[in-house]
Amino acid sequence: MSDCLLTLNHFCVAYPGTTTWAVDDVSLTLAPGDILGLVGESGCGKSTLGRAALRLLPRATQIKGEAIFEDRSIPAMSAQALRHFRGEAVSLIFQDPMTRLDPLMTIGDHCLETLLAHEPQLSRSEAKARSLAALESVSIPADRWSQYPHEFSGGMRQRVAIALALVLNPKLIVADEPTTSLDVTVSAQILDELTRLCRERHMGLILISHDLALVAEYCDRVAVMYEGQLVELGTSQQVLQQPEHAYTQSLLKSAIELQQADIRDEISQTAAPLLEVENLQKHYTLEANPLTRLFGQKPTRAIKEVDDESFQLYPGEILGLVGESGCGKSTLSRTVLQIIPPTAGQVRFLGEDITNLSRAELQAQRRDMQMIFQDPHACLNPMMTVGQGIGDPLRIHHLGTSAEIEQQVQAMMQRVGLTPIAEYLDRFPGDLSGGQQQRVAIARALITRPKLVVCDAPVSMLDASIQAQVLSLMLQLKEEFDLTYLFITHDLWVARYLCDRIAVMESGKIVEMGHTETIFERPQHPYTKVLLKAAPLLATQPT
Repeated sequence: MSDCLLTLNHFCVAYPGTTTWAVDDVSLTLAPGDILGLVGESGCGKSTLGRAALRLLPRATQIKGEAIFEDRSIPAMSAQALRHFRGEAVSLIFQDPMTRLDPLMTIGDHCLETLLAHEPQLSRSEAKARSLAALESVSIPADRWSQYPHEFSGGMRQRVAIALALVLNPKLIVADEPTTSLDVTVSAQILDELTRLCRERHMGLILISHDLALVAEYCDRVAVMYEGQLVELGTSQQVLQQPEHAYTQSLLKSAIELQQADIRDEISQTAAPLLEVENLQKHYTLEANPLTRLFGQKPTRAIKEVDDESFQLYPGEILGLVGESGCGKSTLSRTVLQIIPPTAGQVRFLGEDITNLSRAELQAQRRDMQMIFQDPHACLNPMMTVGQGIGDPLRIHHLGTSAEIEQQVQAMMQRVGLTPIAEYLDRFPGDLSGGQQQRVAIARALITRPKLVVCDAPVSMLDASIQAQVLSLMLQLKEEFDLTYLFITHDLWVARYLCDRIAVMESGKIVEMGHTETIFERPQHPYTKVLLKAAPLLATQPT
């Protein structure tokens, strides 16, 4: 048997209906216990390469070259062999956990189904014990066993997906942006666990990521992809300290500039607040199922997603909200915008309490309050073209004739860099890269000229160079359109680069708030110190 787990020789992939290679002449090997970081911009082919390792590509996909796993050709595997190969030999952790999770199944059922499908000799109690151990390794407590995916935050759903990949003890794990939606502490825990298991069990790991600092910290080798080609491959130290290819140099430069940017000056707070949040609460009730209630077990309990929080946001300010996944950041933002109703408390926007507005009044108010979501693909209508999607808020709020709306859409597309306009106007979101989709989402959010924009981790899925472009664009647009941002992120370096003040949230409560420099240089709360310590740092400069 070969000493290599995975071997790619002159490997090429072209999707159905295209003549361009999404993966173009890639050759590399991965041995047991190796940890390889695969980096590159969105659309460069790194996810395609990862999926090719499990043959998770459309049937009409054109493939050239060799893809070999332990002396077995992956393209030549039968359907039955593939069924055992996936999960038992190789597991894939997707970037979007909802592509792995069935909304109609509990978390426990997901685990049991995965284990018993591949190891039917296990008893149900044995399968449950192994499943609980896997969930515990990614910080999912046992009392969440009977809950459904929609009852978890995005970060917690990703933890479940990682547990499902680990539960069968595969020989190779392909992790496609596995910590994109996770905060730095949980990300560190999970990657520590993944890399520890790989070394202890002699498993291989391909870590696909846009985070160079993360790759530098956890990977033995780094492969850099650009426009479908493997342009650089070497040890982490070689690639990050002595990059040879111009694209690798630009990636590293963008990441270092983001981490070493000067902290913004403090905004004057003499004006009246734009947004005032007072004693805001959002509690969810976790109901016991009827059978357990009948036997007097597991009484109903409350989850305090937002627990009596108060803060103010001033005109022209960028307030960063940071904390671990599941701490209540996104719930707080949605409650502020009244997307979900609060349990108690007040939200005053421009001096008016908006918590008791009617639906029609809220819709009118939302012209001045917009949101940019974490996943642009999920928030853009896949059946609308770029032009239709950007112009939709203008039609909803009756802000112009068809000709006027078309003119405003094209002007906004020009402003956010979706040029040449004719090339993007009639395309659909699915035809765009992640960075391009996020520009569409930003254009859609700003088309009504809002006063407040709530940004829910809008650059977390983008690589370093595209992150820098989008953040720079957001700062330019803030000045041009006189915007105020509530910016939610788990990336502390993004918060440091962008925000005037930072609020640190833990378990539904803001535990520390202050000017960005104070938070980074003189943190007070123990949790803030833990977050800062866990944030991966690129300490090297490109030569």
